Amino acid sequence: MSSPVSLYLDPQIRDWVLFPITLVMILVGILRHYIMILLQSPPKKLPREALREQRALTRSQVLRSTAANSPIPPTYYKSISRHLSDAYEAGTYLKDGPPREGDAPKAPPNPMTDPAAMDGMMAGMKTQMVMMVPQMVIMGWINFFFQGFVLIKLPFPLTLGFKSMLQRGIETTDMDVRWVSSLSWYFLNFFGLNGLYRLILGGDNSADSSRDMTASPFGAPAAPGAQDFGKLFKAEISNLEFSEGVYSWVGDGVEERVLRRYGKLPAV
Repeated sequence: MSSPVSLYLDPQIRDWVLFPITLVMILVGILRHYIMILLQSPPKKLPREALREQRALTRSQVLRSTAANSPIPPTYYKSISRHLSDAYEAGTYLKDGPPREGDAPKAPPNPMTDPAAMDGMMAGMKTQMVMMVPQMVIMGWINFFFQGFVLIKLPFPLTLGFKSMLQRGIETTDMDVRWVSSLSWYFLNFFGLNGLYRLILGGDNSADSSRDMTASPFGAPAAPGAQDFGKLFKAEISNLEFSEGVYSWVGDGVEERVLRRYGKLPAV
């Protein structure tokens, strides 16, 4: 049987191809992080009326989240729940005030005409552009100057299933699967530098391009003004009624529980 063919790489490939590709991708990721910081616009202050709508809905959600083991006594819990239900029914917390008789129902807000929603869409498109343009330039640079280069051999064995992933751009069947081509090295760095970015820039960084690959440029969170709080308040009335049915006070029977714990009453 013939011995396997050995492949020897010129050390200049390591110095002039492997290291430059890795260094360029690290620097581009760091540059992308700081560009995203510059492109971020300061958050706009909400009007007092819009903030009141949000806080009123949050009060009900916090109240319902503690219904099963509530620290609020039953009398106060029901009083707060009924007060919120009546306010939601009357439209007290609505930004435009309670609805008047004879007023036509308002159409749902159009996000395309909402300045805040448009700003969110533009921010998403800027993020996509900052991610796509540098990666397209780097990939074109690698394909133009280093196409077909073999850069490195991995020090651990792999199965043949990794051959198409590690040897992109090299059409050969007899090469060891552990050899990595220049284009595959680009993709390995693209998905594998996240830990280094977290070490250099912190956990909440914008250098990770792979995180934005599946993100839509129009996937920005909806602006608070684009929500129909009238319908949300109507739905919250039913939620409060349901929470009253499952309500239980954490202090119910606390005297007997304390006495049993310290052996003053027989255990059940």
